[in-house]
Amino acid sequence: MFRRVATASGFGASASFMPAMTTAKRSITSPGMDFLMNPTDEHMQLRETIAKFAKEEVGPQARERDISMEFNMPLFKKLSDLGANGVTIPVEDGGAGMDATAAVIIHHELSKYDPGFCLAYLAHSMLFVNNFYHAANEQQRAKYLPKALSGEWICGMGMSEPGAGTDVVGMQTKAELQGDYYVLNGSKIWITNGPMGDCFLVYAKVDGRISAFIVERGFEGFSSSPKIDKCGMRGSQMCQLFFENVKVPKENLLGKEGGGLIHMMRNLEIERLALGAMAVGIADRCVDMMVDYSKERKQFKQSIMNFGQIQKYIGDSFAETEAAKTLVYAVSRSVDPNSANRIGSDAAKLFAAPVSKRVADNAMQVMGGMGYSKDMPVERLWRDAKLLEIGGGTLEAHQKNLMKDLASLS
Repeated sequence: MFRRVATASGFGASASFMPAMTTAKRSITSPGMDFLMNPTDEHMQLRETIAKFAKEEVGPQARERDISMEFNMPLFKKLSDLGANGVTIPVEDGGAGMDATAAVIIHHELSKYDPGFCLAYLAHSMLFVNNFYHAANEQQRAKYLPKALSGEWICGMGMSEPGAGTDVVGMQTKAELQGDYYVLNGSKIWITNGPMGDCFLVYAKVDGRISAFIVERGFEGFSSSPKIDKCGMRGSQMCQLFFENVKVPKENLLGKEGGGLIHMMRNLEIERLALGAMAVGIADRCVDMMVDYSKERKQFKQSIMNFGQIQKYIGDSFAETEAAKTLVYAVSRSVDPNSANRIGSDAAKLFAAPVSKRVADNAMQVMGGMGYSKDMPVERLWRDAKLLEIGGGTLEAHQKNLMKDLASLS
C-alpha cells in the first residue's frame, strides 16, 4: 500500500509502499517537466507503480468493458489493494498521507488506458472518500472509512438533480428531522457508481440549507434506476438515485445542518483537478499513438511523419498537451483541504478538457481509418474526452466562476 513514513531526511517511502516494480514505457514529455510532475521520490514511485498497473491490468480490459458497459469490480479491488483509494487520507487513518499532486498522478496514468475505469475510481476516491473524510467526525470515519479504503464498498456522491446541474444550489432534494432520523425525499441523476454503489454522500436541503448525509443502499426507500447508456466513459456506470421517505440516522449527518455547501465547494476543487489530470492522460496517450503510427505508416514510399500536415497535427498536439500538463500539475501544488484555489482548479479543467478532445481528434485524423476503427483505442478515447467538457462542471460554469473570481480580485 502507499504509505508515508518519517525518515532521517523527512518523508519517504516505506518498504511496504510499493510492490516490485519494472520499468514501463513513459509517455513522451518535454525535458524539465519531471520535477513538476514528480516533486519527490515518493511521487515518482507512485507514478511507476500506477503506470505499470494501468498498462498491464487496466489496458487489456478497456475495450471489453467499453462494449459491455460493465464496471470491472475485481480490477477495482486490485487498485484498492495498492492503497490508491486513500491517497489523500492521513496515514494514521489508514491512508497514504499524500497530496493533490499524488491524486493527479493516479488519474493521469489510469486515464491513458481506460478513462471510464478511472472515472469510477474518481467518484469513489475523491467524491466520496476525500470529501467524506474532511467532513466526517471520528465516529463516522471509524464506521465507513475502512470499507471504502479497502474497496469492500464502492461509493459515490449525489449532487446533481434533473432540475439542478450547474445551478447546484437549486437542488430540490430535502431532508426533515423526525426524532432520531432525517427523512430524505428527492432524486439525484448522472451518479457515477450509482448502479453498484454501496454507500453515497448525498446533498439535500434541511430547512432550505444544503446539508450532507451518508446514505447506504440498504436504507428502506432508497432505489436506483437502470444504468444510463452513454457515449463514452463506458467502463464506469451511472444512473439516477431515488429517495422516498428514506430514514437516515441522525448520526449520518456530516457536520452540521447547512454546512454542506462549504465542503461541497472545497471538494469540487480536487475533483476538477483530477478531471483535468484525466484529460492530460487521454492527450498523452493519443500523442504517443499518433507519433508511433506516423513512423510506421507508409504512403508514397515514405513514412507519413515526413508530411507537413501530419507534422502540424502532432506538433500542435504535443505542445497543447504539455501546456495542459504544466497547468494541471502546477495547480495541484496549491490545492489543499485547508486552502481554496477555485481559480486554479477551474482554469486547469477549462483548459485541459478541450485539449484532450482536440488531441484525440487529431490522433484520429493522423491514423485515418485505423483511428476511426474500434480496433484502436483512439476512437474510445475520443468519445471519453467529451465528458470532461461536461462533467464536474461544464466549460461554461468554469468560465462563469473565473469571471466572478477574477472580478473580485480587481
